[in-house]
Amino acid sequence: MMTMRTVYVNGDYLPENEAKVSIFDRGFLMADGVYEVVSVLGGKLVDFDGHMVRLDRSLAELGMATPDARGDLLEIHRELVRLNDIGDGLIYMQVTRGNPGDRDFHYPPEGTEPTLVLFTQSKPGMIDSPMAKRGARIVTVPDMRWGRRDIKTVQLLYPSMAKMMAQAAGVDDAWMIEDGFVTEGTSNNAYIIKDGRIITRALSNDILHGITRAAVLRFAREAQMEVEERSFTLDEALAADEAFITSASAFVTPVVEVDGASIGSGAPGPVAARLREIYIDESLKVAV
Repeated sequence: MMTMRTVYVNGDYLPENEAKVSIFDRGFLMADGVYEVVSVLGGKLVDFDGHMVRLDRSLAELGMATPDARGDLLEIHRELVRLNDIGDGLIYMQVTRGNPGDRDFHYPPEGTEPTLVLFTQSKPGMIDSPMAKRGARIVTVPDMRWGRRDIKTVQLLYPSMAKMMAQAAGVDDAWMIEDGFVTEGTSNNAYIIKDGRIITRALSNDILHGITRAAVLRFAREAQMEVEERSFTLDEALAADEAFITSASAFVTPVVEVDGASIGSGAPGPVAARLREIYIDESLKVAV
């Protein structure tokens, strides 16, 4: 039997089956909310400060109020790790514009309290992921999302559809294509490696400003690897020596196949493997 989790809802720690949010909550009715996912390794939080900085940016971009508990979020995360005995896993946090008391396209009146929800997901063995060892196989799909992908909103219907397209194709995930260029994965940033150069799309409104992305590129430059932040085409990806994705839960995961064509040797390559090793080692040193 699955152990009952303790979750956090608007100031209270509750058994998950007692947690409730109003049917009038803007997150439920309008996808009017933002979220962050923080990885937990060995009971410690990975890149927590980076996720909180991005949370503040997302809230500001949407003109959304900061939860009263903002200054306590580190302790809330730590308490959920403790209460749920999380060794390796994730903490999901969501902030919505709150409950205005009825459905209306207009934003709620000023002073409406935002809704703050957090819960854990236990994922033992994240570091030893089988997919990281064998490499991910992906398909490409058209990018049909809205134009502000840099805001980490809960509006995830199309990425969910794209993941189901990948599942129907018998592969692991999808990369999205816009105007012939790869934007990103369904829940991750996308990279190729050619002649030793790491190539990934530059930051803009077109992609999520990945916290893992920022750390991996910083570590790559510190290791004297060459990084090019520019758009790359599907053809470039197919001709690459290696490819990989990054995210808070995937860390650095090699991509070995795109649209049925092998990338490089068709097996995880040395650069992606080294980046994964560096990222995990360095992140564990500063985890809180």
